[in-house]
Amino acid sequence: MTEYFVKGGPFMWPILILFVIGIVISLYKLFSLLGTGKNAGELMKEVKKAIASGGAESALRLVQGGKPVEELVNAGLKNMKYGIENVEKAIVNEGGIQSTYLFGGMIWMSTVVQLAPMIGFLGTVWGMVGAMDAIAAANDISPSIVAGGISEALLTTAFGLVVAIIIQTVQNIYQSIIDSRILDLEETSVALVETLIETESN
Repeated sequence: MTEYFVKGGPFMWPILILFVIGIVISLYKLFSLLGTGKNAGELMKEVKKAIASGGAESALRLVQGGKPVEELVNAGLKNMKYGIENVEKAIVNEGGIQSTYLFGGMIWMSTVVQLAPMIGFLGTVWGMVGAMDAIAAANDISPSIVAGGISEALLTTAFGLVVAIIIQTVQNIYQSIIDSRILDLEETSVALVETLIETESN
């Protein structure tokens, strides 16, 4: 593997750096997402019972964990005394904040996915230019003369694509997790508003 890396030429280094950056961001995002999970359905059942028995103050004690759905419910309950309209506004605002938090870092993974193959293709062009220069200098088109440049070209392209494929796969997995979290936020928003409306009507 090291031999192929060396044969790939100078463009292998920026691709390697991008790969390391992508891995670091992926690990950071993994630990970040691991702390966002919460069973939204079970949480709302507990919140509904708490509101029925002890009001908003009692329910607020259940949503102090800092997870996205907890922060959303927390924002809604704190505004319960100001009416449903203010609760809805608070939920919308908090939902936007939590969505932004969930998507944090994804743009950098996309950047790695886009740049790695582009640099690989640039290395390809560079290698082919070197091959053409070798042909011109030798005034000969024998395979042995152009083999080095073509090999360099193919290796940079391959390495760039491998990096992009790995990071893209991880990004897609994270995207599915984020979509699930966003759905939890939306369902929790609806459930909380319905619960508070029922509470006010009783």
